[in-house]
Amino acid sequence: MDLILVVCGAGAASTFLASRLRMLATERGLDVTARAASNLDLASHLPDARVLLVGPHLESSFAELAAEAAARGVPAGLLPATAYGSQGASDALDQALALLATTSTPTSGGSPHA
Repeated sequence: MDLILVVCGAGAASTFLASRLRMLATERGLDVTARAASNLDLASHLPDARVLLVGPHLESSFAELAAEAAARGVPAGLLPATAYGSQGASDALDQALALLATTSTPTSGGSPHA
């Protein structure tokens, strides 16, 4: 199962979005899950992640966060300001799936970063 890691400053907004992403993934029959984290905890959560989504309020830190993720082979995307709105979770899931499609790691059989 692929893990979408959603980060924000304190973890509150990302927790809400990660929950909605899990619900949508289940509805769509996708083999993905989502977990929330604070940007300060990123290093400890990246080993299990296949995709990193960064909250829009962290735009000024995005390049640094994306570089940290890239060093682990994890593609990153900056969420739009609408990510926490009514259609935001669906758009965020689509963004994560597009990023997953750019990686060559298999999507089944356990953690790709073992």
